[in-house]
Amino acid sequence: MSFIWPIMLLSLLLIPLFIWLYLRIQQRRRRLTANFGMLGLLQESAGRQLGQRRHIPPALFLAGLTILLLAIARPETIVNLPRIEGTVILGFDVSGSMAADDLKPTRMEAAKAAARQFIEQQPNTIQIGIVAFSDGGFVVQTPTNDPDALLSTINRLTPQRGTSVGQGIFAALKTIFPADAESDPPAADNLTPTPLPSPTPLPAGTYTPAIIVLLTDGENNTDPDPIAAAQAAADRGVRIYPIGVGSTAGTLIQAEGFTIQTQLDEGLLQRIARITGGVYYNAQNEEELQAIYENITPQLVVKPEKMEVTSIFAGLGILVLLIGGTSSLLWFSRVP
Repeated sequence: MSFIWPIMLLSLLLIPLFIWLYLRIQQRRRRLTANFGMLGLLQESAGRQLGQRRHIPPALFLAGLTILLLAIARPETIVNLPRIEGTVILGFDVSGSMAADDLKPTRMEAAKAAARQFIEQQPNTIQIGIVAFSDGGFVVQTPTNDPDALLSTINRLTPQRGTSVGQGIFAALKTIFPADAESDPPAADNLTPTPLPSPTPLPAGTYTPAIIVLLTDGENNTDPDPIAAAQAAADRGVRIYPIGVGSTAGTLIQAEGFTIQTQLDEGLLQRIARITGGVYYNAQNEEELQAIYENITPQLVVKPEKMEVTSIFAGLGILVLLIGGTSSLLWFSRVP
C-alpha cells in the first residue's frame, strides 16, 4: 500500500499522545477514588464489576480515529480489476483502387464512415491505432483512446498508388510491438520492407489482446509476401480480420490516364484470416461493415491497477466510531 499524501501520516503521531492522555486520566481517576475513602471503595468495586469492558469504547474510538487519519493520507493499493482491454489497429488500404465506386460513394469513403462509427462506440480502455498502406506501410496514428485524434486522422486519408498488404500488416505489428520495431535496421526507403525479428511462436489458439482490422480490396501487387506477413502476426498471437472492400465482379477506374480493372481478391484475404485465427468478411455496403465491427471485440482481462481507497478507509473509520459510541451509550449511558 502507498499514499498519495504521505506527509499526512505525521498526524498519526497524535495517537500516542491520546493514549498517554487516556492513561493519565485513568491514573487520576484511581487516585481520586482512593482519596474518597469508603465511598471510593464502593465506586472502585462497581468499576471492577465492569471489568475491562470500560476500556472497549475508548479503544474503538481510538481505532476509528487512527483509520480516519490514515484516510487523510489518501491510501492507494493494487487491485485486480476485470476490464475490456486491447489494441485495435485499423489498417487502411489507401491504394488507387480504393477510389473505385462499387461501394458508394467510394470504397474508401464507405470504409472511413464505418471506422468512424466503430471508434465512437469503443470504451476508453480500447487503444486504437491507424496504419495506412499503399505501396508502403506507415503509421498515421499511434494507439490512443482519443476519438478526436482518431477521427481527424481518418478524415485525412486519401487514395495513393499501388497495394502492399504485407507492408500494411508489418506496419501494424510494429505499432503493436514497438520494441521489435526499435530493433530493426533502418530501411533503405519506404519500398524496402524491414521484417520483424522472428519470435518464438505462441501455442496454437493463444491470442494477445490485440487485433488488426484490415480494410482492403486485397489486390496485392508489391512486396513483401502478405502470407509471410500473416504468419508473422500468427506467431505473435495477433488475429487479423480482413474486410474485403469492393466486389468480386470488379469495376473500372481511371489512373494516370489509363483505364484499369480492379476487383476484390477474396482468396488472399481468406488465407490471411485462416492463418492468424481471424475471420474474413465481405462487406458489400456500409451497413455490413458496421456489423463486422460490432462482432470484433477485444479480450476481457484482469489487470492489476493502483486504486485510491480513501473512501473505504473513511467509511471503516466512521463505522468503528459509531460502534464505539453505541457500546458506550448502552453500557454507560454516555459517550467516551
